Amino acid sequence: MNQLTLNIPQIDEEATKSKAEKLLYQYRLYLLQVPDDFLPKVTPTYSIVPPSVTNELHSSTEETALKRIEWEIQRDKFLKKIQRAVNRLSQRERQIIVMLYMQLEEMYDYEVYAEMGMSQRSYYRVKAKALYRLTFALREEVYKKGAAS
Repeated sequence: MNQLTLNIPQIDEEATKSKAEKLLYQYRLYLLQVPDDFLPKVTPTYSIVPPSVTNELHSSTEETALKRIEWEIQRDKFLKKIQRAVNRLSQRERQIIVMLYMQLEEMYDYEVYAEMGMSQRSYYRVKAKALYRLTFALREEVYKKGAAS
C-alpha cells in the first residue's frame, strides 16, 4: 500500500507568540506616536541659488500634510486589523490581550490575572494560546525553516 505523505511546514510556536507580542507593542506605539518629520517646517530656508520655476504643485507644508495623511491611513489600517483579529478571540483571551497590550496604561501579568481571578498557571496557558491564535488571525504565523513533517 502506498501511503500519502503531506509536507506540512511546522510552526515555530515561540517565534509565532513573540511576533504577536511585537505586533501588539507596535499597536500601542501607534496609539501614542506622531513622528516629528511629519510636522511642517516653520523656519525659513536660505539659498544662494536663485529660485527656478518648476511644475511642482505642492509646498513643503502641503507635502508634510500629505505624508501625514498617508501615514495616518496606514496606521489606522494596522490598528483596525489588530482590533478585528482580537475580536475573533474568546472572551477570556480577548480580555487578557486588551488589558495587557491595548490600553494606554501598561499592566503587568500578575495584575491582570489577579484582576481576572485566575490562577497564575491557567493565566499563562490562556495568554499563550491567545497570542498563538492572534498571530493566526493576523496571518503572521512563523514557520520553522526547512522543517517539514
